[in-house]
Amino acid sequence: MAVAAVGQTPPETTRQAVGYPALFLLVALGALVPVIPTGALVSTAAVVAFHQRSLPFGVLLVFGVAAVAAFAGDLALYWLGQRGVRSRGGSRWLEALRGRATPERLAQAQRKLDEHGVLVLVVSRLVPAGRIPVMLACLLARLPLRRFARGDAPACLAWAATYCLIGILGGSLFPEPWKGVALAVAVTLLISGAPSLWRRLRSR
Repeated sequence: MAVAAVGQTPPETTRQAVGYPALFLLVALGALVPVIPTGALVSTAAVVAFHQRSLPFGVLLVFGVAAVAAFAGDLALYWLGQRGVRSRGGSRWLEALRGRATPERLAQAQRKLDEHGVLVLVVSRLVPAGRIPVMLACLLARLPLRRFARGDAPACLAWAATYCLIGILGGSLFPEPWKGVALAVAVTLLISGAPSLWRRLRSR
């Protein structure tokens, strides 16, 4: 009976059972390891959910999983950074954050934090390469984890909504899911790479 029940499980249900936990783990890990393109992952998942029968529940679930995972990853990274700030010798996590934020961007993030408080976290999550300088500014200002979380929660919601909308756009333009995925990935990579390309052009 159990084997028969497994054999009757719809493939779509199986993909969801594997896909959503995988999305959570990858997005949460992407908050710690910058090499994972989390925005592209969320947009791709939104395209796939858009073409499934579970619309709009599937897209909403992608949004919720992505937002919670990003929030969990940010809190974990901030907690690890706090340990480095409190320690006399620092920590490899704090040094890694310092290495990912130029002095100019850190100074800019500190000014914005002084002017707008934790609301600047919302903008930093949407601006490519803006999250780490603002997080580091919060760490150096010794913001408590609870206060950081209050600002980071709406930031993660806005971030997840933005990349889900990119996925919905890609899914709505093409009947074939792979074309929507290709468009969503291209848009997210363009967004993430535009600031660095602009800085290179200005430096010439």
